[in-house]
Amino acid sequence: MNLDNHKNLITDNGFTVINNIFSDEEIEKISEVIQHIDISKETFRKSEDLFAIRQFLKEIPEVSELIFNENIRTIIKEIFGGKYFVVKSIYFDKPEKSNWYVAYHQDLTISVDKKIELPNFRSWTTKQNQFAVQPPLDILENIFTIRIHLDDTDENNGALKVVPKSHTKGIYRPEAIDWSIETERICNIQSGGIMIMKPLTLHGSNRTTDGRRRRVIHIEFSDMELPQDLKWSEKLN
Repeated sequence: MNLDNHKNLITDNGFTVINNIFSDEEIEKISEVIQHIDISKETFRKSEDLFAIRQFLKEIPEVSELIFNENIRTIIKEIFGGKYFVVKSIYFDKPEKSNWYVAYHQDLTISVDKKIELPNFRSWTTKQNQFAVQPPLDILENIFTIRIHLDDTDENNGALKVVPKSHTKGIYRPEAIDWSIETERICNIQSGGIMIMKPLTLHGSNRTTDGRRRRVIHIEFSDMELPQDLKWSEKLN
Protein backbone atom coordinates (compact mmCIF):
# COMPACT_ATOMS: atom_id res chain seq x y z
CA MET A 1 0.00 0.00 0.00
CA ASN A 2 1.79 3.16 -1.18
CA LEU A 3 0.59 5.81 1.25
CA ASP A 4 2.93 8.70 0.36
CA ASN A 5 0.54 9.95 -2.31
CA HIS A 6 -2.39 9.87 0.15
CA LYS A 7 -0.33 11.67 2.78
CA ASN A 8 0.41 14.44 0.27
CA LEU A 9 -3.25 14.68 -0.77
CA ILE A 10 -4.30 15.15 2.88
CA THR A 11 -1.64 17.82 3.39
CA ASP A 12 -2.56 19.65 0.17
CA ASN A 13 -6.33 19.16 -0.13
CA GLY A 14 -7.41 18.20 3.39
CA PHE A 15 -8.74 14.74 2.45
CA THR A 16 -8.17 11.54 0.48
CA VAL A 17 -10.15 8.39 -0.36
CA ILE A 18 -8.64 4.88 -0.14
CA ASN A 19 -10.80 1.95 -1.24
CA ASN A 20 -10.42 -1.77 -0.40
CA ILE A 21 -9.27 -1.29 3.20
CA PHE A 22 -11.81 -3.83 4.50
CA SER A 23 -12.91 -7.02 2.77
CA ASP A 24 -16.61 -7.81 2.25
CA GLU A 25 -16.26 -10.39 5.01
CA GLU A 26 -14.80 -7.83 7.45
CA ILE A 27 -17.59 -5.35 6.68
CA GLU A 28 -20.14 -8.13 7.25
CA LYS A 29 -18.61 -8.94 10.66
CA ILE A 30 -18.59 -5.27 11.75
CA SER A 31 -22.24 -4.89 10.62
CA GLU A 32 -23.19 -8.00 12.55
CA VAL A 33 -21.71 -6.71 15.82
CA ILE A 34 -23.58 -3.41 15.42
CA GLN A 35 -26.87 -5.20 14.69
CA HIS A 36 -26.74 -7.11 17.97
CA ILE A 37 -26.21 -4.28 20.44
CA ASP A 38 -28.51 -3.00 23.14
CA ILE A 39 -29.81 0.27 21.66
CA SER A 40 -31.50 1.56 24.81
CA LYS A 41 -28.41 3.44 26.06
CA GLU A 42 -28.49 7.22 26.22
CA THR A 43 -25.46 7.58 23.92
CA PHE A 44 -27.59 6.07 21.15
CA ARG A 45 -29.82 8.32 19.12
CA LYS A 46 -32.58 6.73 17.08
CA SER A 47 -35.09 8.44 14.81
CA GLU A 48 -36.59 7.77 11.36
CA ASP A 49 -33.85 9.87 9.82
CA LEU A 50 -30.80 8.80 11.76
CA PHE A 51 -29.40 6.16 14.05
CA ALA A 52 -26.22 7.32 15.77
CA ILE A 53 -23.97 5.91 18.47
CA ARG A 54 -21.72 8.41 20.22
CA GLN A 55 -18.58 7.13 21.96
CA PHE A 56 -18.88 4.19 19.57
CA LEU A 57 -15.63 2.38 20.42
CA LYS A 58 -16.22 2.82 24.16
CA GLU A 59 -19.80 1.55 23.93
CA ILE A 60 -18.97 -1.42 21.69
CA PRO A 61 -15.36 -2.38 22.55
CA GLU A 62 -15.68 -5.74 20.78
CA VAL A 63 -15.81 -3.97 17.41
CA SER A 64 -12.31 -2.47 17.89
CA GLU A 65 -10.33 -5.54 16.83
CA LEU A 66 -12.41 -5.73 13.63
CA ILE A 67 -11.90 -2.04 12.82
CA PHE A 68 -8.18 -1.87 13.59
CA ASN A 69 -7.15 -4.40 10.99
CA GLU A 70 -3.63 -4.44 9.56
CA ASN A 71 -4.50 -1.91 6.84
CA ILE A 72 -5.88 0.66 9.30
CA ARG A 73 -2.96 0.23 11.70
CA THR A 74 -0.49 0.76 8.83
CA ILE A 75 -2.36 3.89 7.70
CA ILE A 76 -2.34 5.37 11.21
CA LYS A 77 1.36 4.72 11.66
CA GLU A 78 2.54 5.84 8.21
CA ILE A 79 0.22 8.76 7.51
CA PHE A 80 -0.51 10.11 11.02
CA GLY A 81 2.47 8.94 13.09
CA GLY A 82 3.31 6.28 15.65
CA LYS A 83 1.99 8.20 18.66
CA TYR A 84 -1.59 8.86 17.45
CA PHE A 85 -4.53 7.58 19.52
CA VAL A 86 -8.33 7.66 19.23
CA VAL A 87 -10.01 10.77 20.71
CA LYS A 88 -13.58 10.42 19.39
CA SER A 89 -15.75 7.89 17.59
CA ILE A 90 -19.30 7.99 16.24
CA TYR A 91 -21.38 5.56 14.20
CA PHE A 92 -23.95 7.01 11.78
CA ASP A 93 -26.66 5.10 9.98
CA LYS A 94 -28.72 7.19 7.59
CA PRO A 95 -31.49 4.70 6.70
CA GLU A 96 -33.15 4.23 3.31
CA LYS A 97 -36.02 6.63 4.04
CA SER A 98 -33.75 9.24 5.59
CA ASN A 99 -33.69 12.57 3.83
CA TRP A 100 -30.83 13.87 5.90
CA TYR A 101 -29.04 16.98 4.67
CA VAL A 102 -25.93 18.44 6.31
CA ALA A 103 -24.88 22.02 5.50
CA TYR A 104 -21.22 22.87 4.97
CA HIS A 105 -19.29 23.03 8.26
CA GLN A 106 -15.94 22.31 9.91
CA ASP A 107 -15.61 19.91 12.86
CA LEU A 108 -14.61 22.42 15.51
CA THR A 109 -15.19 20.65 18.83
CA ILE A 110 -13.42 17.91 20.77
CA SER A 111 -14.80 15.57 23.47
CA VAL A 112 -13.31 16.14 26.94
CA ASP A 113 -13.84 14.76 30.43
CA LYS A 114 -14.86 17.94 32.28
CA LYS A 115 -15.46 21.68 31.98
CA ILE A 116 -12.69 23.95 33.24
CA GLU A 117 -11.81 27.52 32.39
CA LEU A 118 -8.83 27.57 30.06
CA PRO A 119 -7.59 30.29 27.70
CA ASN A 120 -8.77 29.82 24.10
CA PHE A 121 -11.14 26.96 24.97
CA ARG A 122 -14.62 28.21 24.10
CA SER A 123 -18.20 27.33 23.08
CA TRP A 124 -18.68 24.64 25.74
CA THR A 125 -21.63 22.26 25.36
CA THR A 126 -22.84 19.19 27.27
CA LYS A 127 -24.73 16.30 25.66
CA GLN A 128 -25.51 13.14 27.63
CA ASN A 129 -22.77 13.91 30.21
CA GLN A 130 -20.34 14.41 27.34
CA PHE A 131 -18.46 17.72 27.42
CA ALA A 132 -17.49 19.27 24.09
CA VAL A 133 -15.43 22.39 23.54
CA GLN A 134 -13.79 24.32 20.71
CA PRO A 135 -10.07 24.13 21.47
CA PRO A 136 -7.23 26.33 20.14
CA LEU A 137 -6.52 25.98 16.43
CA ASP A 138 -3.29 23.99 16.82
CA ILE A 139 -5.21 21.14 18.50
CA LEU A 140 -7.77 21.02 15.67
CA GLU A 141 -5.06 21.20 13.01
CA ASN A 142 -3.35 18.18 14.58
CA ILE A 143 -6.40 15.86 14.32
CA PHE A 144 -7.00 13.29 11.56
CA THR A 145 -10.43 11.75 10.94
CA ILE A 146 -10.99 8.32 9.37
CA ARG A 147 -14.47 7.63 7.99
CA ILE A 148 -15.07 3.93 7.34
CA HIS A 149 -17.86 3.22 4.85
CA LEU A 150 -20.01 0.14 5.36
CA ASP A 151 -22.04 0.90 2.19
CA ASP A 152 -21.24 2.17 -1.30
CA THR A 153 -21.69 5.93 -1.21
CA ASP A 154 -22.02 8.33 -4.14
CA GLU A 155 -23.77 11.58 -5.01
CA ASN A 156 -27.16 9.80 -5.06
CA ASN A 157 -27.09 8.63 -1.43
CA GLY A 158 -25.53 11.54 0.34
CA ALA A 159 -21.78 11.13 -0.23
CA LEU A 160 -19.69 13.73 1.57
CA LYS A 161 -18.96 16.89 -0.42
CA VAL A 162 -15.87 18.88 0.50
CA VAL A 163 -14.09 22.13 -0.33
CA PRO A 164 -10.48 21.17 -1.16
CA LYS A 165 -7.75 23.17 0.63
CA SER A 166 -10.26 24.79 3.03
CA HIS A 167 -8.41 23.16 5.96
CA THR A 168 -5.54 25.64 5.49
CA LYS A 169 -7.67 28.72 6.14
CA GLY A 170 -8.26 28.48 9.89
CA ILE A 171 -11.84 28.90 11.08
CA TYR A 172 -13.72 29.29 7.80
CA ARG A 173 -17.38 30.21 8.18
CA PRO A 174 -19.60 28.49 5.56
CA GLU A 175 -21.39 31.78 4.80
CA ALA A 176 -18.00 33.22 3.83
CA ILE A 177 -17.29 30.60 1.14
CA ASP A 178 -16.41 32.43 -2.07
CA TRP A 179 -17.59 30.05 -4.80
CA SER A 180 -15.85 32.14 -7.45
CA ILE A 181 -12.53 30.79 -6.13
CA GLU A 182 -13.52 27.58 -4.27
CA THR A 183 -14.51 24.25 -5.80
CA GLU A 184 -16.68 21.43 -4.50
CA ARG A 185 -15.70 17.77 -4.67
CA ILE A 186 -18.07 14.82 -4.12
CA CYS A 187 -16.30 11.91 -2.42
CA ASN A 188 -17.61 8.63 -3.85
CA ILE A 189 -16.47 5.71 -1.68
CA GLN A 190 -17.00 1.96 -2.00
CA SER A 191 -18.15 -0.25 0.85
CA GLY A 192 -14.96 -1.22 2.70
CA GLY A 193 -13.24 2.00 1.67
CA ILE A 194 -12.25 4.92 3.87
CA MET A 195 -11.98 8.66 3.64
CA ILE A 196 -9.29 10.42 5.67
CA MET A 197 -10.00 14.06 6.39
CA LYS A 198 -8.69 16.99 8.39
CA PRO A 199 -11.53 18.32 10.62
CA LEU A 200 -11.03 21.89 9.36
CA THR A 201 -11.89 20.78 5.80
CA LEU A 202 -15.31 22.24 5.00
CA HIS A 203 -17.70 19.35 4.39
CA GLY A 204 -21.41 18.59 4.12
CA SER A 205 -23.76 16.16 2.38
CA ASN A 206 -26.85 16.34 0.20
CA ARG A 207 -30.10 14.49 0.67
CA THR A 208 -30.34 10.88 -0.50
CA THR A 209 -32.25 10.59 -3.77
CA ASP A 210 -32.08 6.85 -4.49
CA GLY A 211 -33.21 5.32 -1.19
CA ARG A 212 -29.95 3.50 -0.34
CA ARG A 213 -28.75 3.50 3.24
CA ARG A 214 -25.41 4.98 4.27
CA ARG A 215 -23.54 3.68 7.30
CA VAL A 216 -20.31 5.34 8.37
CA ILE A 217 -17.94 4.91 11.32
CA HIS A 218 -16.25 8.25 12.12
CA ILE A 219 -13.04 8.07 14.23
CA GLU A 220 -10.81 11.01 15.19
CA PHE A 221 -7.14 10.72 16.17
CA SER A 222 -4.60 13.03 17.84
CA ASP A 223 -1.16 12.70 19.42
CA MET A 224 -1.46 15.77 21.67
CA GLU A 225 -2.19 15.81 25.38
CA LEU A 226 -4.57 18.55 26.53
CA PRO A 227 -3.41 21.34 28.88
CA GLN A 228 -3.59 21.24 32.68
CA ASP A 229 -6.15 18.77 34.05
CA LEU A 230 -8.23 18.46 30.89
CA LYS A 231 -8.35 15.01 29.31
CA TRP A 232 -9.75 13.51 26.11
CA SER A 233 -12.92 11.77 27.27
CA GLU A 234 -12.72 8.98 24.67
CA LYS A 235 -8.98 8.38 24.58
CA LEU A 236 -8.07 4.87 23.39
CA ASN A 237 -4.53 3.82 22.56
